[in-house]
Amino acid sequence: MLIGEYKHTLDDKKRISLPAKFRKEMGKKIVITPGLDNCLFVFTMGQWNKISEKLSQSSMLKADSRSFNRFMFGGAVEVEIDSIGRMLIPDFLIERAGLKSRVAVIGVEDRVEIWNEEGWMNYKKVVEKEADALAEKLGQVGVL
Repeated sequence: MLIGEYKHTLDDKKRISLPAKFRKEMGKKIVITPGLDNCLFVFTMGQWNKISEKLSQSSMLKADSRSFNRFMFGGAVEVEIDSIGRMLIPDFLIERAGLKSRVAVIGVEDRVEIWNEEGWMNYKKVVEKEADALAEKLGQVGVL
């Protein structure tokens, strides 16, 4: 399970170190996609294959399905993790997530998220204020 919050630097060559704790679970090849809430999603190849299968089962006759598939597949890239645990982030994904030199790398159970550090801190403050209300809503639908 991928959990935790780590602060890292996007180096001059546009690489980010994957936390050592995540490297074991992620393997040597990953998929990076545009994420939601202005972050990037990072998936293991196995998890990406599961997501790809589910997304490809959606009807291409529905505009929402087509749009979301274009968003996810069109922006996805396969990336090799180098020998010291760094991943190269393509320019278009750096721009998409507004990444600067400082980033937050977040474990979210089955994926990793990469955030602009300032954006993550702001998002986290908002969610922390709403945590009780969110838990209440999830409890009402039987999640918690």
